[in-house]
Amino acid sequence: MASPPPPPATPDGYIVRLADVRLDLAGPAGPVNVLRGVDLEVARGERLAIVGPSGSGKTTLLMVMAGLERASAGEVAVAGADFAGLDEDGLAVLRRGRIGIVFQSFYLVPTMSALENVAVPLELAGRGDAFARAAECLASVGLAARSGHYPGQLSGGEQQRVAVARAFAPQPALLLADEPTGNLDRATGEQVMDTLFALAAAHGTTLVLVTHDEAVAARCDRTVHIVDGRIHQAAA
Repeated sequence: MASPPPPPATPDGYIVRLADVRLDLAGPAGPVNVLRGVDLEVARGERLAIVGPSGSGKTTLLMVMAGLERASAGEVAVAGADFAGLDEDGLAVLRRGRIGIVFQSFYLVPTMSALENVAVPLELAGRGDAFARAAECLASVGLAARSGHYPGQLSGGEQQRVAVARAFAPQPALLLADEPTGNLDRATGEQVMDTLFALAAAHGTTLVLVTHDEAVAARCDRTVHIVDGRIHQAAA
């Protein structure tokens, strides 16, 4: 299979650029400042870990990058697109082609086989090779023999590997992972992370992941710490 084209990026090589990003959400006692002026740049091909205490804004920051949460203020540019110029349909198209997401929960369709789950985003994109590509992706995560099994017939680690295969199937420029091993035991989690990092390296995919696991963060090129909605420090 031919290599995918280089991921879209800004002219200076950043695939994610956040400038003074703020996010306020309504709460019973008034607005809650979840993100408080975040500046962050992620280079094409970089592997970035986002760490911080519970409630610090890690997952929210990831959701802003994915276009699943709209920033209240600031600039968000991801995978060659300025979010300010995109409506919800435009953001959905961007996610479908350029941004892959792996959640802590697997979010597989229980009535679909592993093969069908991986093929879904490809079918939505109108690809005629959806099932062939899905089979290829399942093989890449070691699940070729389980392609006909339903989620309820798979272990937690197998389900997460299906979710990883689904996220990589459209060959996204950017992959966002939110505590991808949070529901797995350590040994299984390590296997899933090995798969995730190997696929990112093979495809030149930029990887941004939220994690509480110091060992996972240590595998990344850079770690960003977020505390109370602000970038607290960054270490190479």
